[in-house]
Amino acid sequence: MDIVTLLAFAAVSFVGIATPGPTVLLALTNGSRYGARRAIAGMLGAVLSDIVLIGAVAIGLGALLAASEFWFSVLKYLGAAYLAFLGVMMLRSQGTIETAMKVESAGGAASAFAIGLKSFMVAVTNPKGYLFFSAFLPQFIDPALPQPAQYVVLAVIFASIDFVIMFGYAAFGAQAVRLLKNSGAMWLDRISGGALIALAGSLAFYRRATA
Repeated sequence: MDIVTLLAFAAVSFVGIATPGPTVLLALTNGSRYGARRAIAGMLGAVLSDIVLIGAVAIGLGALLAASEFWFSVLKYLGAAYLAFLGVMMLRSQGTIETAMKVESAGGAASAFAIGLKSFMVAVTNPKGYLFFSAFLPQFIDPALPQPAQYVVLAVIFASIDFVIMFGYAAFGAQAVRLLKNSGAMWLDRISGGALIALAGSLAFYRRATA
């Protein structure tokens, strides 16, 4: 793969990832609740989801979802339900800086796993991700070269950019909550929770493009 193709892929990926979406909101919220360091678990969950999504597209799952209304709808409603659940939990949160610090000091492997699992599940249950990669990745694949290696390279680039951007959002959330003081975590949870519920609604009504 030539350097121009890879740079073009990186540039488009950066714009797509930086655009606010469910995983961005989770990174922002995790940063405000637990600090940027503990929020890394969520970033790793997002990176793992990138690898799964790209791998699924490489073996044809994206094409299956594009062709099957039934499986597309199953994944769509599962994803919408999970987003709505997370949104409701955030709206009900009474988090403050003091609460977040207690979680930070008491949290262990299980807490890190839960944070990572949330980000992972949000991404892998969103059918738009599969359709996006199905339409996006082939534009940068050279059919004359071995395709598995190309998908690996694109996955590494995309996941790396995703991690950096998620870390930026988490760091911003960590700083913002300190500026907003004690009620900052709660209000960030409220805003992010409402946004996740709105995204869940948009996903529930999302339809596949038909020829």
